Amino acid sequence: MIIKGNCVVTLHYSLTGDHGQQLDASHESEPLVYLHGTNSLLPGLEKDIEGRCAGDKFNVTVQPEEGYGLTDPQHIHKVPLEAFSETNNLEVGMQFELESEEGHGEQFTVIAIEEDEVTVDANHPLAGKVLHFKVSIETVRAATDEEIEAGYAQE
Repeated sequence: MIIKGNCVVTLHYSLTGDHGQQLDASHESEPLVYLHGTNSLLPGLEKDIEGRCAGDKFNVTVQPEEGYGLTDPQHIHKVPLEAFSETNNLEVGMQFELESEEGHGEQFTVIAIEEDEVTVDANHPLAGKVLHFKVSIETVRAATDEEIEAGYAQE
């Protein structure tokens, strides 16, 4: 079966950055199962999977615009150091999650610490990055009516 909208796809992947560092992989856990055509994957990855079949193995490079987007400078903020007074051993690279006024979890990363200010970045950690995927399509099947209605695979 050729992958198109309303197909349930099961795949394994590994994700590396530009310098070959592994960022994520499914091989050591369960494969990724998704309903194709519902924007469940990064646009650049889903576009490249379209038209493939079970058994296909391939590499995909996803540019930031079709991945997690470009880094938005408006998501980088300076916060008074005192806002982290309850955090022991504050370091660059630490990640925190705050609940927004709308009740959504917003993650940010500490990118700089100065004398009385901390610079935080609320962009997705992979924003602005070129992503390199190795993909192996395991299975493809038609979605059930319930899956189509729900908008996601129910496996």
